[in-house]
Amino acid sequence: MRETEDEWTGLMRLAMSGDGAAYHRLLKAVTPVLRAGARRGLVRAGQPADQSEDIVQDILLAVHLKRHTWDANAPFAPWLFAIARNKLIDALRRRGRRVFVNIDDFAETIPSESAAETAPASEIAAQLQSLPARQRDVLQSIAVDSASIKETAAKFAMTEGAVRVALHRGLASLTAKLREP
Repeated sequence: MRETEDEWTGLMRLAMSGDGAAYHRLLKAVTPVLRAGARRGLVRAGQPADQSEDIVQDILLAVHLKRHTWDANAPFAPWLFAIARNKLIDALRRRGRRVFVNIDDFAETIPSESAAETAPASEIAAQLQSLPARQRDVLQSIAVDSASIKETAAKFAMTEGAVRVALHRGLASLTAKLREP
């Protein structure tokens, strides 16, 4: 990675001195790294990764418009990644705090008709009652009462992150309990 950072720094120095080809090579080299970082950031925030291209374009535009602020005596990568981080945060703020859950991730959890016969609602309710109170309350609020993460956080005086953690842990525990023979 150190060689890559040195190469990027060299290309940016050449670009700042007017070498258009070096600037083009620099942007072409950093784009896949920015795309991967944007995808990781979106997934970590519970957003669909296919929205990453807009963020990459915002980052590249900011690099172009703010390139005069880069200190030629400093490495290029930290400056670039600071811009990338800020643009990702800006994009997440614009999108709000929505959580996207792919239903396929829970295909094994959702009972089929035959599973529904072997695991009636009363058994599921009993397993739900066996969860720790916080997980049970969060699952009840989101899955049964259809409340949002934000509403659930406000209802139980929790952060939205804590609600997501409790929801994930509750679903994992409930799934494990329902799979037990």
